[in-house]
Amino acid sequence: MRTKKIKAGLVGVLAICATVLGIGVAEARQPDPAVVKQQDQVTQKTLEQVRGALPKTAMAKDKQADVAACYSCHKDIKEFHVSSKHASVNCATCHTNFDEHVAKDGKAPIATRTDHAVCGTCHQPQYESFLSVNYESKARIEKATYKGRSPLFDKLMAPHGFTKEHTEPRSHIFMLLDQLLIDRSYGGRFQLNDWSMLADGKGAETQLWSALLKDADPSSSDQKVFMPQTATASNPVCLNCKTQDHILKWKYMGDPDPKAKWSRTSKVVDFVRDLKHPMNCYTCHDPHSTAPRVVRDALIEAVVDRGMGTYPQDKAKSGKVTMTKVTFRDGFRAIGVLNKPDSNLMCAQCHVEYNCNPGFDTKTGELSVTMADRRANHYFWSNVFDYKAAAEKISFKDFKHATTGALLSKIQHPEAETFWGSAHERNNVECKSCHMPKIKQDGKTYTSHFQRSPRYNVKDTCLKCHNDMNEQQAVYTIDSIQNYTRGKLAKAEYWLAQLIDTFPKARAAGVPDEAIKKAQAHHDQAHIYWEWWTAENSDGFHNPGAARESLTRSMDASQAGIKVLNDAIAALAKK
Repeated sequence: MRTKKIKAGLVGVLAICATVLGIGVAEARQPDPAVVKQQDQVTQKTLEQVRGALPKTAMAKDKQADVAACYSCHKDIKEFHVSSKHASVNCATCHTNFDEHVAKDGKAPIATRTDHAVCGTCHQPQYESFLSVNYESKARIEKATYKGRSPLFDKLMAPHGFTKEHTEPRSHIFMLLDQLLIDRSYGGRFQLNDWSMLADGKGAETQLWSALLKDADPSSSDQKVFMPQTATASNPVCLNCKTQDHILKWKYMGDPDPKAKWSRTSKVVDFVRDLKHPMNCYTCHDPHSTAPRVVRDALIEAVVDRGMGTYPQDKAKSGKVTMTKVTFRDGFRAIGVLNKPDSNLMCAQCHVEYNCNPGFDTKTGELSVTMADRRANHYFWSNVFDYKAAAEKISFKDFKHATTGALLSKIQHPEAETFWGSAHERNNVECKSCHMPKIKQDGKTYTSHFQRSPRYNVKDTCLKCHNDMNEQQAVYTIDSIQNYTRGKLAKAEYWLAQLIDTFPKARAAGVPDEAIKKAQAHHDQAHIYWEWWTAENSDGFHNPGAARESLTRSMDASQAGIKVLNDAIAALAKK
């Protein structure tokens, strides 16, 4: 069994090497048969060279762990492992240093592999597809350009750090790399050794620090500005959506603890230097039981601890799709085990609106919420129409607008909540249906982990249900919905900008504070109804009806705020 795993791993590495050397086309939608044929023709000499690229634990004939001995202490793991599809997978496959660990009665640390290759040795197609680069999703496309999703973003969001760089998403393999590079996070500290490395999916998985990145100041870990027009807005909670390399070193909710190496309050540069891999396999797949799960603590806290359920807008569905919180090490950490696979929840670990930063306490109006406060790791678990009330419930706002003085929210990527109540969600479509479809290869079917827009793969996604369409019609429909939404986004931005410009005029005219505060309340609501759709990455496709309703409400709120201020100015002019 061990030999079979090694051979499978070698085939995966060979496929990647074929791409780097120009032998094959790994970026294709699924492995090219010609590439597979060429892999079979690789010489023994090349095979030996590639063999060295695999992790040592995958290559060496390691002594197998005494599973019974492991079970004697790790009884909770035994319950997960013994009757699962992974029951025959020895503990030594994913853990190292177990001999010393056992010899010292558990006092010597055991190492846990967090790389993708450990899973890829068996799950080769899934592994290879995850490493694939979607060249249709370009790198570093700024949203705040005249051709972008949000041309007036910088004005509407001033002075928030996102105004330094706010980019469109791309392939998941680059999640961690892109977070390190973006201008708003580390002041320009981390830069690529070469721009061509932006397309190096394999490097992003295995050589983040050794080959791809350079650190402007390796001797320090202080957040500071190294390049003009950058910000230092990153923090440890933000990184929980990019990787779970730290899963065993982080207490539930990121609370500081002597047993936790990292917490919400850790120095983020030190923390990120300890991270290597983007979005680990075990984020969604329990390695012991193979059960579907979530590990993102704030999602578990919302669904289970606060009792909001898996689908807070649909109690009946929440009863059918359940999450059970399972704690380990006396509550030190927790996972959320799902009773059935549900990619809407698995993806909601990251594709969700959440708070991950310090901010303003709305009860005092002061910038007093620090990373020590659990509000700095909070899932609102609310749709756009209920969001304002959800933020008021915890008395939190992200920033104060530079011109209006209104306390505002910074919306993250709320794809999960946007999808609730849509036609697709009501018909039991899940994220994987469109973004990770089933693929047939060599007589076998597997779930593609090449997450991308269905627009680039309508045959395996849209047309599986919409069999009355052809590919051209499906793409035309997608584009039409997104074009319509972008139009409403532009109009909502226009009116928000008009509202913002009215504040200085009102203050110059001596408008009383009562009118200013009333207009600020309109600004807050208009902002939420607008920014939700600049942060959500489907341009309205995930829920066209909600997008239109929200964006038109934003226009109404902006116009109402303008009227409040203009009426107050007119009243003063009459005196």
